[in-house]
Amino acid sequence: MDGSTNSLDDVSAGSSAEFPDRLSLMEVRLQAQEDEITLLKSSLADALRKLRLHDQQIPLLKQQLIAVNPGAARVLNQSFSVDGFSKPCRLSTSSLDGLHHPVNRMRRNSEKLSKDTQDKTKQRMPKKAASSTNLLTRSPSLEGRAKDLLASTGTQGSRRGTQGQSIKMFIRGRPITMYVPSNIQNYDELKMDLPSEKLELDWVYGYRGRDCRGNLYMLPSGEAVYFIACVVVLYHVTKQTQRHYRKHTDCVRCLAIHPGKVLIASGQTAGVDKDGKPLQPFVHIWDSTTLVTLQQIGLGTFERGVGSVAFSNADAGAFLCVIDDSNEHMLSVWDWNKNTKVVEVKSTNETVFAVEFNPADTNNIITCGKSHVYFWTLSAGTLTKKQGIFGKYKKPKFIMCFVFSLTGDVLTGDSEGNILTWGKSAADIKTLGKGAKETFQIMKQTRAHEGSVFTLCVLQGGALLSGGGKDRRIIRWSADLAPERECEIPEKFGAVRTIADVDGEELLVGTTRNAILRGTFSDGFVATVQGHVDEMWGLATHPFQNIFLTCGNDKQVCVWNAEEHSLSWCTTLEESGLCADFSPNGAVVSVGLSTGRWLVMDLQTREVVSDLIDGNEQLSVIRYSPDGSFVAVGSHDNFIYIYSVTEGGRRYTRFGKCTGHSSFITHLDWSKDGKYIMSNSGDYEILYWDVAGGCKLLRNRYESKDREWASYTCVLGFHVMGVWLEGSDGTDINALCRSHSERVVAVADDFCKVHLFQYPCPKPKAPSHRYEGHGSHVTNVRFTHSDSHLLSLGGKDTCILQWRVKRSGAADNKDHPNFSLPPSTSTSFSDPGNQREKELG
Repeated sequence: MDGSTNSLDDVSAGSSAEFPDRLSLMEVRLQAQEDEITLLKSSLADALRKLRLHDQQIPLLKQQLIAVNPGAARVLNQSFSVDGFSKPCRLSTSSLDGLHHPVNRMRRNSEKLSKDTQDKTKQRMPKKAASSTNLLTRSPSLEGRAKDLLASTGTQGSRRGTQGQSIKMFIRGRPITMYVPSNIQNYDELKMDLPSEKLELDWVYGYRGRDCRGNLYMLPSGEAVYFIACVVVLYHVTKQTQRHYRKHTDCVRCLAIHPGKVLIASGQTAGVDKDGKPLQPFVHIWDSTTLVTLQQIGLGTFERGVGSVAFSNADAGAFLCVIDDSNEHMLSVWDWNKNTKVVEVKSTNETVFAVEFNPADTNNIITCGKSHVYFWTLSAGTLTKKQGIFGKYKKPKFIMCFVFSLTGDVLTGDSEGNILTWGKSAADIKTLGKGAKETFQIMKQTRAHEGSVFTLCVLQGGALLSGGGKDRRIIRWSADLAPERECEIPEKFGAVRTIADVDGEELLVGTTRNAILRGTFSDGFVATVQGHVDEMWGLATHPFQNIFLTCGNDKQVCVWNAEEHSLSWCTTLEESGLCADFSPNGAVVSVGLSTGRWLVMDLQTREVVSDLIDGNEQLSVIRYSPDGSFVAVGSHDNFIYIYSVTEGGRRYTRFGKCTGHSSFITHLDWSKDGKYIMSNSGDYEILYWDVAGGCKLLRNRYESKDREWASYTCVLGFHVMGVWLEGSDGTDINALCRSHSERVVAVADDFCKVHLFQYPCPKPKAPSHRYEGHGSHVTNVRFTHSDSHLLSLGGKDTCILQWRVKRSGAADNKDHPNFSLPPSTSTSFSDPGNQREKELG
């Protein structure tokens, strides 16, 4: 089990050492391959549509040509054998889709393709798109007649004037046609304004304990300070309120508290913007009372990120020590008031876990990490280091943490489970020769834990607390390291990551499974902050209560109370949960898993009332019809499975299967009458289905332009076309959600942002309110039942943000004041008949 404990810290070490370069390179290659595959599928799908179109036009062309020249039939039969294909075939891309599962990708702003790779991809796209669009004109002798025939069918579809209007948008060179609803007479004159609604961060669910340390402190204000994603949270332990410091542009990685207990230093990692340009890491020093930023340290100096920070103590906190995440782990000392760097030196190529000033002497600094503890001395503007000598003691793989005792000794906790007491020793002249200087050696070894000692904390009276990794124990030691008391935290919370002293008796404990526990040795510990520990994609809000559900790759299904900001209950599944939806009666919730299984759970008893399976690929979306009589399950096998629902959501019977998509299902919505479905797929198709009529594909998509939808979560559609930026990758938007009032639409993008647009939003370059806070790709967004709040999920940052929706003016009016329909005037649009034929299937 020691190996498993060490592996946990290897993850921490790798996140800040040599692994990022290799990981980034692999991700760039993987993304490039995914781009090629998606592009290929798009081109193949276009080609197949053209082939189907040929077969549909052959009889009509034959009739017209034979009427003019009876001998044309023989020529016609020969001409329409295109490259040896005389009949269209159905393309099954399930095997290709296995290489393109966005749910399993590490997608975030700093994990996107490099700009060079993007440029190369853009250069390739027009050629591939052109190769498929030229299929219709392979037979020159018939080109003119085919165009005439298509034009005539287009005229038939345009008889009702404005009802035939259509517009195109392009994603990765592929045209996506959308039909303009009848109530819009002049598309060109539509005005896109900012919504009157705005978002305000209300609550942050989660804590980053899985791969960070030393990130939980108590302030004199009664607030605990910790971080997750890009937000530093100040949580009042007794009042159970939160305040948020939000000036960071990427994930916060470390914290330090000034000796005055008011100022805070927080360091972040580096990232890249949506154009692939690097964002530089820095340290912010800010006032915890006012949340005002006092200083920004090191912009342009640090590489990759800031791993550790520490204030000096002996001089009232005048200096700040920083270690970055570069290969050499540069150690720098700053006069932070003047924002000047005093000294900088290469630290080590190994991972560094912690840094601290000697509380009695600012000129002495200690660092620890993989296979080392260094004692630094600052003299005449130069930093020199001495490595701690292990001597007769076994050298551990990691020195995990260290503290200064009240007597001035240095105490370290290591991966062997020992607490080592270090002290200065006179140089051994006999061994080292004349001129040898003093060394730092182990004075005492104390066996403390089974597995690693993850954290040490000195109490006011001189007692010491230690937290274990493998054994999950917290032990209180006397000043001379005699054990006094101990307790064990529950296994479901993981190992002890860090400890904060509340009042000498009460403690806060941060754990490796992203929880913060509160309690005492006598009464035990309960969770006061909890969160997921791996990437999340599934999010659903209750139809009439302030409750929401999340699920993800950590196999946890969590039900949260948005009003009380608390976790109502949590259960662990056998597989990853990727999507979810509440039934309209609110009694049950369905959760789609990574293997084609989906479970129906009773919200009160938490029991699984139904366990079904469709295909053997992951499920991406589950959606109940408005009246709850049907449920649609979208899979990565390209099918949508329809079930009839009875007994209040407890009994499910297969009703049919929607077959026709040429790629995996990504999103779907029901019509308000519960008879139809609109769906999106991984190759950017928009298809419509007649469920009541037997799960039939509606080949004439023009007929669905005026249909009203009970929800709007499809990322492709006329009403949300404006949320896409020009030149967008088809995966840049992961999710969107229309409010129940149908006034605004929230968007989750791949660049850590949450956007708020007006609804409808059918014109390009629509303005939006943009909100930051996530440190990873935002995977999902949902409004609560009353539209009072919006929930957003971060992918790899494991963070749930709850936003308060603030309305202004006549906000309760369902008619959107900013969406104006101009007077009816004639305008030019694409030919709907032509588009209708080109998009069959």
